[in-house]
Amino acid sequence: MKMDNSRESRNVDDRRSSSGGKRRGMPSMGILMVIWPLAKPLLKTKFGWAIIGLAALSWFSGFNPLSLVGMGGGASSVVVDKAKDEKEAVFIKKVLASTEDVWKQILPKYGMKYQEPELVLYRGSTQSGCGYASAQMGPFYCPADSKVYIDLGFFDELARRHDAPGDFAQAYVLAHEVGHHIQNMQGTLAKVQRAKQGWGGDSSKSNALQVQVELQADCYAGVWAYHAQKIFGILEKGDIAEALNAASAIGDDKLQREATGHVRPDTFTHGSSKQRMDWFSRGLAIGDLRQCNTFN
Repeated sequence: MKMDNSRESRNVDDRRSSSGGKRRGMPSMGILMVIWPLAKPLLKTKFGWAIIGLAALSWFSGFNPLSLVGMGGGASSVVVDKAKDEKEAVFIKKVLASTEDVWKQILPKYGMKYQEPELVLYRGSTQSGCGYASAQMGPFYCPADSKVYIDLGFFDELARRHDAPGDFAQAYVLAHEVGHHIQNMQGTLAKVQRAKQGWGGDSSKSNALQVQVELQADCYAGVWAYHAQKIFGILEKGDIAEALNAASAIGDDKLQREATGHVRPDTFTHGSSKQRMDWFSRGLAIGDLRQCNTFN
């Protein structure tokens, strides 16, 4: 990406030096999907229940027990390359500034005034308006406080574990979370939450609706990329391939297959690899929010 002369956003709460790994909230859905095949056989014996109890105690005290079987990193064992970490922080601040500049220009065409979200950079764990956040949750947007939360270590995981390196892969991830902010401004997230509550815990319907939310955010990320290229000329050779590779790498089907060897579409919450690539590509090709209606 051509970002050397770009400005850095000031809408950043940098907590990297103050956040840590001593407390955790509930594990994310992705973590639970990984844990379940391991935990299910243990439920049959008292000894198994004891192991589960110790694992839970370790989790909430800040250690990821999956690291013992090579499926995750312990928060306290992460060694941070400060120079690399700072370089990535500067880059992601520039990407955030690009989203601000693009959406400020684009949204008035749709009758909206852009309200800039805040980006929280943290390391290990931190507190959000949506509860306690840990690095294992991955980047997320919290509608309660209109903030995007990112542990920069996620990008190392994206490159190393999921084979999706590159600066535009990182930009795609942030643009996706900012896409959720657009949805929040539109009232989409509130409508989705009300619909889920009205279904009385029907997980299959809730999951399917959440997939539509995530795919729309992917499409919005594509819309941002379309206009960022048109206005600032940010793209370099290979950038689009990096974003599509990242979208594919974090598709539900690929993550489930890697974790358990099985794919269960009824448990998808973000969409398949193909769906994520297709909707990002749609936004990128057209650059029109109205073409991102994943709910029809």
